[in-house]
Amino acid sequence: MVADTTNLPLFLLSVFAISLTGAMMPGPVTAVAITNGSQRKEAGALIALGHGLVELPVILLIYFGLASFFESDTVRITVGLVGGLVLIWMGFNMFRSRPSAFSAKEEQAHGSILAGLTLTAANPYFFVWWATVGATLVVSARDFGGAGVAAMGVTHWLCDFGWLLLISWVVYKSRHLWTQRVNRVVFGICAAILAGFGSWFIISGISLAVSG
Repeated sequence: MVADTTNLPLFLLSVFAISLTGAMMPGPVTAVAITNGSQRKEAGALIALGHGLVELPVILLIYFGLASFFESDTVRITVGLVGGLVLIWMGFNMFRSRPSAFSAKEEQAHGSILAGLTLTAANPYFFVWWATVGATLVVSARDFGGAGVAAMGVTHWLCDFGWLLLISWVVYKSRHLWTQRVNRVVFGICAAILAGFGSWFIISGISLAVSG
């Protein structure tokens, strides 16, 4: 039975609030939006596109009742270990690129899209979120039919899109205020964030494997 669609705007408002809270949490995606935004003002939008390429299949799988797959210890351990190594590698490359960051040729669009896709797929807590909070939203959206699920997905993604685009746009517009030293410090901090999350993912994956 499809719920009264007059309640859909209220439901989408709750999706917006929950999603925006998650989007604004500092993390690897935010760090890359800052560094790529120093070279391309729409980098955040492109990162959100890559993020959505992972998110859409996840929403569809949950819609068809496979949320438990993302709660599997095997999946969480594998994503944690592999994803952690990927983030550490990306952090190392970002740190190494610090001296020439602003003098380098403009970052290519496919680089930001790939970064959004990679960072999302490498994050085990992204899948945990969708297996718990996200699954609740999808189940609630099903009461409004397929259109409700689509509206929920679009609303959630637009929160990521808007926030990441805002970050990259602000960074790009203010980059003339950045000295080379500031640039190096910002890139260094963002590289440390990637490496830190990568290490955390690996430790969490090992802990889960040992405890299991």
